[in-house]
Amino acid sequence: MPRGSGNEKGISDYLVSFAKERGLWVHQDEASNVIIKKKGSEGAEDLPAVMLQGHIDMVCEKVAGVDHDFTKDGLELIVKDGVLTANGTTLGADNGVAVALMLMVLDDEDIKHPPVECVFTTEEEVGLNGAKALDKSLISARTMINMDSEEEGIATISCAGGLRIECSRKIVREEAEGTLVKIVMSGLKGGHSGTDIDLERKNANRLMARVIYQLMKNTDGKLVSFAGGTKDNAIPRECEASLIYADQKEAGKAEEIAENLAGVLADEITPYEEGFVCEVTAEAGQKVKAVPAEDAKAYVTAIYLAPNGVQSRNIKMDRFVVNSVNLGVVCADEDQLVLVFSPRSSVASLQDELKARIGLLADTFGFTTEYSGEYPGWNFLEESPIREVFKESYRELFGRELQTEALHAGLECGLFCDAIPGLDAIAVGPQLYHVHTPEENLPLDSFERFYKLLKDVLRRLTEK
Repeated sequence: MPRGSGNEKGISDYLVSFAKERGLWVHQDEASNVIIKKKGSEGAEDLPAVMLQGHIDMVCEKVAGVDHDFTKDGLELIVKDGVLTANGTTLGADNGVAVALMLMVLDDEDIKHPPVECVFTTEEEVGLNGAKALDKSLISARTMINMDSEEEGIATISCAGGLRIECSRKIVREEAEGTLVKIVMSGLKGGHSGTDIDLERKNANRLMARVIYQLMKNTDGKLVSFAGGTKDNAIPRECEASLIYADQKEAGKAEEIAENLAGVLADEITPYEEGFVCEVTAEAGQKVKAVPAEDAKAYVTAIYLAPNGVQSRNIKMDRFVVNSVNLGVVCADEDQLVLVFSPRSSVASLQDELKARIGLLADTFGFTTEYSGEYPGWNFLEESPIREVFKESYRELFGRELQTEALHAGLECGLFCDAIPGLDAIAVGPQLYHVHTPEENLPLDSFERFYKLLKDVLRRLTEK
């Protein structure tokens, strides 16, 4: 059934029919979220309920030339050598595995389990929208098993909340002419601002600010352009900036300073980011519209001083990242200067502190600030009964320890934990490879092992 984000009504209606055919309690809301409740097995009817949760939407990507309409065509599934894939498209195992697992539990009359509340959410891939819209008061469970994790043998026990902060300052450009000195940085590794932020990868916007600040301090030029990054949640790999000089001698001086700084940066960076390149060029006889000096100084200084990267770690739990911020986009538009930040934290108070610092930076340099897309984090719990049950079950079933990790990106667990006091959550799942790409695949033996684990955990919950 087609189920790209925003096109989940068909699968949502199917879930409702599935529940009604089996006489199960079911609720469907305007966002196409579905909750299905099943009574506990014999002898476990009066035990506390457990929530099973996943999202029904998928990322729709296909190989060039493949004739597939995601709005109406179902996936063509292929099993080869025990691995499930789709023919030329994403598989949607993220998070179709959770949907399948919940349907299996709801349909299996032989397993022993407490009351279960299966929660199917929509539009997770485009902002956790379904989980935000869901009426959480319909959920009685205080134990949550999210099945949107993608590594077998690793359980996620914390995730970061996040938001988008855009700072802007209006400008009126002025005519200028002379020699245009242009600096282009490229070849950095970049990456996801959540999962890759701990790798200390360089931010092209911050590097460029270091160069432009020195040029504005030591030469008599006017800023013309300064732009880098495309998304707030991606570490910028490239950045371009330029200044114009009425005096040719000053332009030559600027070239020399920029080239020297490019060499310094290369010495610092290339041992870790081998592809880094910084090119400096100059072109005489140019007429442009430049940024006024006061605006340019505020813009470049704000970028240079902006918080960026890892801000704190949990030293008790393998030093996982607790909060960070990414200066993902900078842009000197025709009539405004823009900075876009993506702060993340699994601790609400630290997220508030980051928001305050960025707000103060904006106020100090004359920028207005807009906040959007905020979602809560999921704080690490020192004591988690469901985590211990999974560890015990995994150890006894497979003879090895279940690993745990804190994910510095968003999961729906944060929204549910924020809305339901005392919720004890864990995120788990079978092994998935290459999600969000047409190479996405699911080893079926991993899926079978995970279902075995899930059934054993549910059984153990009836004995606690």
